[in-house]
Amino acid sequence: MSKTIAQRRWALFALFFLPGIGIASWVTRTPAIRDALGASTQEMGLVLFGLSVGSMVGILSSGALVLRLGARPVIAVGTIGIVASLPTIALGAAIDQPPVVTAGLFLFGAGVGGGEVAMNIEGADVEQETGKPFLPVLHGCFSLGTFVGALFGIAATALDFPVVWHLCIAGALALGLFVWAIRLIPAGTGKAVRGVPTTDVGGGDTSVGSPAVWKDSRLLLIGGIVLAMALAEGTANDWLPLLMVDGHGFDEALGSAIFATFAAAMTIGRFVGGGFITRYGRGRVLTVSAIFAAVGLSLVSFPDSQVLAAVGVVLWGLGASLGFPVALSAAGDSGPNSAARVSLVATLGYVAFLVGPPLLGFLGEHYGLRTALVVPLLCTCVAAFIARAADTAPTDERDTVGSR
Repeated sequence: MSKTIAQRRWALFALFFLPGIGIASWVTRTPAIRDALGASTQEMGLVLFGLSVGSMVGILSSGALVLRLGARPVIAVGTIGIVASLPTIALGAAIDQPPVVTAGLFLFGAGVGGGEVAMNIEGADVEQETGKPFLPVLHGCFSLGTFVGALFGIAATALDFPVVWHLCIAGALALGLFVWAIRLIPAGTGKAVRGVPTTDVGGGDTSVGSPAVWKDSRLLLIGGIVLAMALAEGTANDWLPLLMVDGHGFDEALGSAIFATFAAAMTIGRFVGGGFITRYGRGRVLTVSAIFAAVGLSLVSFPDSQVLAAVGVVLWGLGASLGFPVALSAAGDSGPNSAARVSLVATLGYVAFLVGPPLLGFLGEHYGLRTALVVPLLCTCVAAFIARAADTAPTDERDTVGSR
């Protein structure tokens, strides 16, 4: 492996680890922030709406910006948004102002929605150059970040460490990682080459005879898999501690510990999943993953048992771990214009990951958070039926967009 590829891999590992730290720092302190704001479940759903709006802004602009500018500047701006979001959320909690917390979540959503679509394009490019699975391990670094962030969150909760200082420290660590890593990302990945036919992520043709990616039925099925599995993952990232505290009677520290368990299961699944994919194929692995997630969600939602809920969280995490990255790999191999294909499917995934869970807050207010889990549960059941669409053979055609 060349030094350049090795540097790109490590930089992408750090840049995926960073938002994991950020989201875990927020999630593990949501009960404390909820109490500081005096917010109900529905009001927390409204606060999380800032995450949804920011996510849509980032997601919908990312593909076109990558085609115009390349992945690196989009990654840079998105990551800066993530870094800035943590002290903003801390400020909102300190002064008891939900709109400020909402603004911080807007920054976080825009940063993740925009930056990570670009990072997935960069990661898919590395995967194609090396010819080896890379995206599962790359997403594993996000899960590792959530696990490490959750451990700090558990400690901060148990010690009653102020939320403001906790989030500001996390923001400072994220800034240091960003400054080191962004220098190692090459310019131009995913950027459209003038005079070369490309396909827009939104489906618009920019050349005569170039098929719009959204007309590819197999790619849309892959997008459906990503949407379902990302919703399952995002639901845990937004609601799991509150779900354990309000729905199963855990105290706040144990609720954070359950979230750390979920993050650990996600991390393990992503780091060991490459071998299973090589041996059994993407379709079979995704089918089993979706079944695991569905069983886990059922155990958390239906039985009134803390033990079964804890077991369900492990199955939920293992099941959700491979859905997003494996389907993205399948999208990149499903035909020409790989960057546009990955961008489209990543867009669907981040819509589900970042926008879907806040909407569950409105269901949770009226029916309870455990009942609201029926939505991601049904989605994972659908994913299990369509998972074989991910059995795309790697194509010999190389992407016509992007410089190497």
